[in-house]
Amino acid sequence: MAEQLRTFDSFGGFSVENTTLITDTKSLTNVNTLEVKNSVFNDANSISYILRGNTTAVLSLDNSGSQITLSSNTINFITAHVIGVNDTGAGHLSQKIESVVSVSNLGDVSELSNLTTIIKDSVPNGETWTVGLFDTGAANRFSYNASKSGGAPGQTVKWLAYVQVVRIDWT
Repeated sequence: MAEQLRTFDSFGGFSVENTTLITDTKSLTNVNTLEVKNSVFNDANSISYILRGNTTAVLSLDNSGSQITLSSNTINFITAHVIGVNDTGAGHLSQKIESVVSVSNLGDVSELSNLTTIIKDSVPNGETWTVGLFDTGAANRFSYNASKSGGAPGQTVKWLAYVQVVRIDWT
């Protein structure tokens, strides 16, 4: 006998292990990574990430230092909005970094172009804060290196980056 398929429906939202993923107002929430694909072009996608770090660090996805994975044989448009804030809340560095990154069939990551726009720079006098692309040397891995030098010893800077990677296979 034929069975009529119905669309996915969940009264009050949808959760996994008691964590709401889709609210009753159809909002996506509590998602670690978001991937967007076109159902026609399966050789491209867009994934968004949140990276963090303190003072001088390679920004990571979690507390164990994980970095963004880029697929082999791809060209990637990577846009990051990065902000650093010191522990007094008085110092800020906010920038947008737009990059094109190629990954070979062996996983070698190469920066093809890079544009940095400083949105706000209120770094305290006597301190230098920087953010740059970081190639770990490990195959298919990508992140940013953030650093603070000078100033009062023990003062920390909290770094946060929202990163969008748009990938297309070139093979």
